[in-house]
Amino acid sequence: MTASWYHWRDGRLRLVVTVQPGASRTAVVGVHGDALKIKLAAPAVDGRANTALIEFLGRSFGVAPSRVALLQGNRGRRKMLELAPAAEDSQPLLARWERLP
Repeated sequence: MTASWYHWRDGRLRLVVTVQPGASRTAVVGVHGDALKIKLAAPAVDGRANTALIEFLGRSFGVAPSRVALLQGNRGRRKMLELAPAAEDSQPLLARWERLP
């Protein structure tokens, strides 16, 4: 099953996310429309929210932050990221996020 907010491309995982910077803690809160919504504890100042997002996704998927690329949305709330290499065993995490309210 593939949701509208992620897909596999040449062995790499692409994610569409909407971020809410300045939250009390960093967490995935669920799927909203065609994007995964992530609250970030970091503020949207000097790229700190983007850095926090990349580090959070790297930890979540067990890849180095240098293997997480921000493809679109550097200055906006809606972003597209790519993780490489992302293992196919990431599916349980993706499915858990899909089920969040």
